[in-house]
Order: sequence, then structure tokens, then C-alpha cells
Amino acid sequence: MSQDGTNSTGGRQKPASLATIAKHVGLSVAAISRVLNQAPAAKSIPKATQDRIFAAAAELNYRPNALARSLRHGRSHTVGVLVPEMSEGYTTLVLSGLEQGLLQSGYFYILVSHHHRPELIARSQALLIERSVDALVAIDTILESHLPVPTVTISCPDEQEGYTNIVLNHRRAAELAIGHLVGMGHRSIAVIKGQPFSSDTAPRWDSIAAVAEEHGIQIDERLVSELEGDGPSHEPGYFATQRLLAAGVPFTALFAFNDVSAIGAIRALREAGLRVPQDVSVVGFDDIQSAAFQNPGLTTVRQPLKTMGMLAAETVVRQIGTQTDYGHAKQLQVDPELVVRDSTCPPPRKN
Repeated sequence: MSQDGTNSTGGRQKPASLATIAKHVGLSVAAISRVLNQAPAAKSIPKATQDRIFAAAAELNYRPNALARSLRHGRSHTVGVLVPEMSEGYTTLVLSGLEQGLLQSGYFYILVSHHHRPELIARSQALLIERSVDALVAIDTILESHLPVPTVTISCPDEQEGYTNIVLNHRRAAELAIGHLVGMGHRSIAVIKGQPFSSDTAPRWDSIAAVAEEHGIQIDERLVSELEGDGPSHEPGYFATQRLLAAGVPFTALFAFNDVSAIGAIRALREAGLRVPQDVSVVGFDDIQSAAFQNPGLTTVRQPLKTMGMLAAETVVRQIGTQTDYGHAKQLQVDPELVVRDSTCPPPRKN
């Protein structure tokens, strides 16, 4: 066998078993297992012997069965993660915090995208359980069945038995955005709602309508447009704004469901000959990384998405490690903040 682990025919050597290593070094399989698995009992074996065992394992291309070891210890140190899709914005920011939190605690994750297809969500849950994940984190995903592992959901407004749910304070978000626009003098405000399948659509719209009414503004139904399709691009916001413009009802401000749709909205407004913000102010939602680099910089409601991901990791690892009773629903609410940039200003003066 050569130094790179290939045999005389040039192929990769077949991984050795514990029995092969035991025969090679003249020790029992039990002793080999204790050393390679770093069991407490291995401390009784001299260091020189342990070094010889590790050297033989490397020479013979031994590969431990991680899954079998995890099952013996009752942990796989992996977490299953369900997301609608992967794109710039909401999901990637939540995942960045989740990943950081899990890695700091010595956990890896298996990521599955389901594109809001119920049958794929069900299959994904079964697949993750089959792979012995220690817990599950579901982002903007409605879970129909209860899982036998600790489960944390993010942005699922309905409390579900047995899950810890991390949600945004949508009421506060509406107060920040609507209050900002009304404070500058806007009264005719258009709204782009999210798709029906998004968990945030209903609570966000309900909060916007309620806060607007408290300010004495009844949002005209002709100034409400809904995102269509499940694509994570700017196009849904672009087409939703075109429908608003086609309705023929003047508006001086637009509050979009997210930053991605707000960017599409700005394109549609400009194509219609309207200036942002001089003619129409635009407010987004999320504060994705590119929001500050738009022209103009996008005023937006910042969700602490990375913090939400880290909170999910901290919660699920704690439940795994302490074997706490996770059979009771618990909701953790986080607060947004308003980031004011250049896409909003007072409405144009009437002549």
C-alpha cells in the first residue's frame, strides 16, 4: 500500500474493521474499540499503546461508523432544518444565526427546502426523523404533525402544541412603519401583502390595518395588492405595484411586505414616471443586506433575523441537552426596529 492509502492496483484501500486493527497490533477488539472511541476505560491503556493503535487505524484506513456511535450514545448531534426556499433575504439571514448558534454548541444541521408543498413538508419530516436528528427547526413552515423530538418554529403565528415558536412583534412593526409615514404627513398609503402561504402575511396585514385605523386612516381596498407566485425574486413586488398603479387611486406612500418586493416596487414606480421618494415614499420589511445599498437606500422595518436564528439554536440545544419537557407550547416574541434611509420623505405639496 502507498503513502496516500491506495493499494498496488491504484485503487483506494477498503476501510479496515476493528477486528483487522486488533489482529494487526495483537490486541483485543474491545481494547481497540475503547481507544478509538475515546471511552473512559481507555485511560488504563498506556499512551504508547494508544499511539500504536491510532497509527494502525490511519495506516489501515479505518473509518468509524458515526451513525452507530451516535445511536449508542443516544445523540446524533444534528438538527433538521425545514425552510421554504433559499434566496437572498429572510431565510438566509435566519440561517446565518441558526448555523452560528448550532456550530458553537457542537451541532450540525441537515437542510431541506419544501417550497410550501404540504406533501414535501410531510416527507421531509419523516426523512429527518429517519436520519436520527436530535431536534427540528422549522422556518416559516406550518407543521401538521407532532414530532417526537424537540421542535422550534420561527415565524409561525399559531401556537402549536409541543413547539417553541419564535415570532416577531407585528403590532410594533406596524406602529413603527405607519407611524413614520403618518408623522411625515402621508394619508394615502398603499400596501403590498404577502402570499397566502406565508406565515407572516395575516398577522402583518391585521396589524397594519389596525394601526392605520388608529391613526384615522382607512386603507382603500384598491390600494392593497397581494404578492403572487412563490418565486423569491423582485418580480412579484414589481407586478403588485403595477396593479396598484392600474387601479387609478393616487397614493403617496407604499408599505411593502418585504425588502425584495419593495425593490421591485421601486422599479415599477420609476417606470410609471414617479420619483422615489419625492412622489411616492417606499418602506420595506426585513432589512436584508442589500437594502442599504439600493438607490435610494431603503427605509425598512428591521427584523432581528440573525438573532431569531441564534435564539432558535440556543433554545433547541438547551432542550436537547437538559431533556426538558418540551410538550407545552411556548411563544418567544422579538421586537423590530425602524431603519430610516432615503426612500421616504414628506408627501409632495398639493398645488
